[in-house]
Order: sequence, then C-alpha cells, then structure tokens
Amino acid sequence: MSTTTSKSYKSAFIFLTVLFFLWGFITVLVDSLVPRLKDVFELTYAKTVLVQFAFFLAFFVFSLPAGYILSKIGYKKGIILGLVTMAIGCLLFYPASSSRMFSVFLVGYFTLAGGITILQVAANPYVALLGDEEGASSRLNLSQAFNSLGTTIAPVVGALFLLSDTVKTSEEIKMLSALDKTNYYVSEAATVQKPFLLIAGFIGLLALAFFFIKLPKVIEETPTGGYLKLLKNKLMLMGALGIFMYVGAEVAIGSFLVSYFMDMELAALVSANDTMMGIANTIAKVFNQSFSGKDPKSLLGIFVIFYWGGAMIGRFIGAYLTKILSPGKVLAIFASLAILMIVISMGTSGLMAMWSILAVGLFNSIMFPTIFTLSLEGLGDLKAQASGLLCMAIVGGAVIPFIFGSLIDEVGFKLAFVLVILCYAYILYYGRSKQ
Repeated sequence: MSTTTSKSYKSAFIFLTVLFFLWGFITVLVDSLVPRLKDVFELTYAKTVLVQFAFFLAFFVFSLPAGYILSKIGYKKGIILGLVTMAIGCLLFYPASSSRMFSVFLVGYFTLAGGITILQVAANPYVALLGDEEGASSRLNLSQAFNSLGTTIAPVVGALFLLSDTVKTSEEIKMLSALDKTNYYVSEAATVQKPFLLIAGFIGLLALAFFFIKLPKVIEETPTGGYLKLLKNKLMLMGALGIFMYVGAEVAIGSFLVSYFMDMELAALVSANDTMMGIANTIAKVFNQSFSGKDPKSLLGIFVIFYWGGAMIGRFIGAYLTKILSPGKVLAIFASLAILMIVISMGTSGLMAMWSILAVGLFNSIMFPTIFTLSLEGLGDLKAQASGLLCMAIVGGAVIPFIFGSLIDEVGFKLAFVLVILCYAYILYYGRSKQ
C-alpha cells in the first residue's frame, strides 16, 4: 500500500469513526425525549413508544433500498446522502416543537433514522475494507467502540438539556394567562430546538467535509438471486431473528428506564442518598451543570449513562472473551446474565432494582456484533446482501418496545419485563446452538 493511499485510508477512517459516534449518540438521545414527550402530549406508554416505532421502522424500510442506492452512487455520495437526510430530520424538530404536533415529531424521527440507516449499511462494510484484510476486525471494533462512546454520552446530554425543566399538565397550562402561556410554549419549544439545531449544524459540516475528502472505491458486484438463497438459509434467518430480539430488548429497556425509575418513586431515594447524589453531580459537572431545581426525571436520567456505558465496557471485555472461548458460548453466558439482572430487578425495589436493570447494559454489549458475525458465517459472496437483511431486523427496536409499552399500561413494569426476558431467552438459545 502506498504512503498516499495509506494517508487517504486513515483520513477516511477518522471521519467514518465520527459517523459511528454520531449515530450512536443520536439513537440514544431519542430515548431521552421519550419521557418528555409523554408529559408534553400526556400519552400512554404504548403511544409514547410510537417515537421508537417511527425511528426503528426506518431501518426496515430503508435497509435494502440503501444497499441498492450505494451500489449505484458509491459510498461517498451515499454517506453524504445519509448525512443530509439526518440533518433534515433534526431540522424537523424545530417546527414540531413550535407547533406541539406529535405527528411532526414522528416524521422527524423517521427521517432522521432513514439517514442513519443509509450510514449503517454503508459504514460497517466500508470500515472493514479500509486497509489490509487482517486488520479489518480491529478497525471495525475501534469504530464500534466510538459508537458506544456516543451512546454513553447521550443520556447525560438528554438528562441535563432535554429533561431539565418541569413539563406542565394541560390543566396547569389552562390556568396560565395568555402571556404566560405563550412564554411557556416558547421556552418549552426551545428546550428541544436548540440541541437538535446544533446537531443539524454539526451534521451539515460533516457532510461538507465528506464532499471534499477522497474515499477509495471498494464496491464489488453483488451476486444475483442472493436474497432468495438467503431466505432459504435457516441459520441466517435464526441470526436475523436474534438481531430483532436483541435490538428490541435493548431499546425497550433503554427507552423506559427513566419512566421505570419514576414509577418506583426513586427520585426522593436518590436525592436523600449522598453517594448517589455525589455520582450524579460529578457527571453533571463535566457539562458545567448541577441538579438544583431540576425536574426529577433529569436526576434519574443521569444514571442511564451506566446502562449505555456498561455496553461500551462490556464490548472490550467481550472482545477478549471471544478470543479464548467460542463466540456462541460467550453470547449464551451474556444472555443468561442479562436475564438474571432483569429477574433481580423484578423481584426487588429501590436502588437494588435500579442498579440491576442498569447492569443489563453491560451484558448487551457483545450481542449485536456477535450475532451479526455468527449469522454471516459460511455465506461467502452473499455476505453483503445478508448484511442488508440483518439491518432490516433492527426493526425489532420498533416492534418490541411498542408491545412492552402496551404491557406496562396493562400490567405494570415488573410483569412487562417478562417480554424482555423472552427476547434474551431466544438469544441464549441461539448462542448455545452456535457453540
């Protein structure tokens, strides 16, 4: 490899790693808006999760078209298209929050996720191809670590900037004067508008950067009739179902953590605990914030960092374990431990229930890349098309949380967790079948 080509690859890798961070950050930032939108529009848990449904439905809708588009226009233009689509989605939050229209929020989420889908389909195989084949796994793991960094930081940003003020009920709003009501709506809209306008601006700059950088062409011809062959491949379909279950379970828990903590009335318990408040204020100080006078959702939301941060730490642990044990065995062990943590949370209360459910994030860590890799084994030149089908299975992040939210409305959080346990039970079964 020439020095010039090596520098080109390094520059492309750096920019692509920023993309991994960006979509991880935005995906989890969506979770932070869920409890806020529930209060603003006074929604049931089932209706609130329509936010996640719109977001993850885009993966199902756009995955295969994204692969086709990339084959026609190339990775560079495809990445720019994905970034522009993401920026448009972020900008839609401005009119949505100004008009207080839930339907516009859903369109914004769907558009944003469409852009992320294009990047997801493009970036994973592209990073693997940026350099020597023997270093592909290392490059992809490094990029995914930055994706986890984004998912770790996002809950803090959401807690401090999206959940920091108290949302009034419709009855409280009716009691306000016309001027106070107008001021309240403007202030409430600005809470959502400012972060997403900043994100849209950053995405725009990133798209501009990709317009000028040179990316090596790595697209290969895709075999015809591949999808029909894959639909007859039982092992690949089992893996796709594993992705569906995993993403659904992870998002279901992540989306409702703050609501779950509020349901258990943990705000007062956390506020009265010096250690817990020390942890919360230490994290908040990084962003030059404090919890004085903030909504309880903000205080509880700060601890969601441990759910997504655990996934980042677990990824490094899992990377080592999969070297000394079969990936299927590691997957089965992690799924078993995730189930154990959920059962402990269901059977306890207070801080024990809180920390045990947060610990599930640690065991989520290796599931997506491990299932993804196991699903592609032995597929040869069909791997590219299989990747598109596996990305479609991310729609589990729309379906499972919606069912989970409906169960919460009917039977409460504790019993609703049985659904999530069933998801991890399938992953446990899949892992054991691949040992």
